[in-house]
Amino acid sequence: MSKFKKKKDGGLAPINTASLPDIVFMLLFFFMVATVMREDTLKIKNSLPVADQVEKLDKKNPVSYIYMGKPSENYKKYGTEARIQLNDDFASVSDVAAFIAAERAALREELIPFLTVSLKVDRDANMGIVGDVKQELRKVNALKINYTTGVGDALTNMR
Repeated sequence: MSKFKKKKDGGLAPINTASLPDIVFMLLFFFMVATVMREDTLKIKNSLPVADQVEKLDKKNPVSYIYMGKPSENYKKYGTEARIQLNDDFASVSDVAAFIAAERAALREELIPFLTVSLKVDRDANMGIVGDVKQELRKVNALKINYTTGVGDALTNMR
């Protein structure tokens, strides 16, 4: 009798995991590049008016969005009149100045003069709320204003 027995079957070779960290980091990098950050969740109806002479904004300049329109079906508890939405919350006209100050504080100093405020106004919203927001923007010296529209025949806006 021998003390040591020889294995007849060599079994399976262990799996080589040397390249596993490379694969994990490659997947991590892919998802970091391919993921799009979430935009604002709209709480208002926002069917934009259309225009036939539309220009795109430069991507290099910072843009802040102010949404205006009637609350959507899920937010009827806030009423049926046109409301202002800043980021993800309803706001009043007096909150616009603080919003612009926060947007400017988040920018680098050399980009602050290039901040553009884009108004996304529902086609059925009354112009009173738009005029009030524009007055607040004038008070805080945010004079670069853009109206966001869709592309189409401008005569379809009249109904």
